[in-house]
Amino acid sequence: MSKSEVRVPEKIAPEVFALASRYYADYRQGYSESDLIKAGSEADIPPEFIHKAIQEIQAQNLQKLEKEQRVRTQWNLLLKLGIGVLSIIILWIIWTYNSFTSSSVRVEVAWAQVENQLQRRADLLPNLVRLTQSYVNHERSLVTSLIQARESYLKAATFNEKAVAIAKVNLAIEQFNDYANIHPELKSSHLFINLQYEIAGTENRLAVERMRYNQAVADYNQIIQTFPNSLLSKSLNFQNKPFFKAVNSSFSPI
Repeated sequence: MSKSEVRVPEKIAPEVFALASRYYADYRQGYSESDLIKAGSEADIPPEFIHKAIQEIQAQNLQKLEKEQRVRTQWNLLLKLGIGVLSIIILWIIWTYNSFTSSSVRVEVAWAQVENQLQRRADLLPNLVRLTQSYVNHERSLVTSLIQARESYLKAATFNEKAVAIAKVNLAIEQFNDYANIHPELKSSHLFINLQYEIAGTENRLAVERMRYNQAVADYNQIIQTFPNSLLSKSLNFQNKPFFKAVNSSFSPI
């Protein structure tokens, strides 16, 4: 045995025999050109016509094979193109979802800052109660209004509930200011003056945080409403968020 002879692994030997058998069967079932010429002479067909027919059939088979190859190439190209487009769509969905989420988080952070200032305003109400009780013991309705306003805000959980509670706080503070205006001894006290400074400072900070919140809401709403983002935002349940507007130095949702 030659040293250069290639050894065939035993495990593929059955496959080799099966394929060789098909090749041999095809060979035995086929005809050589001389066989066809001989058969054609019996039918008075000149050899050149047999040769021409063989060439045409071979050319047609070659064209058919090339056409099938082109079709397979086109399908492979379309498949790659489809995979590429699908990949781009998936990446766009991921990027857009992350953009929605980031923008929504910025709104929540901005709203938390607004709530901090609203809480600060509500925490000033007990001081107003104590001040009112110190100077006008008989004014129970004002004291009750201040206490109930703060309790209402502390119990509020949803956005709408907080809006109602904020309105009560605003009304209570306005009632206190109106009452102070007709009671000079209350209005001229150092406690009242200090509270007025705190209330004014809180209102200013609240105005700033409200502006930042509304800007965050505007950016978020624009992102989810812009085409084609709007197609995705609806399916992912990203809804428009409400703005917060100032009315007579008080705040209420639009």
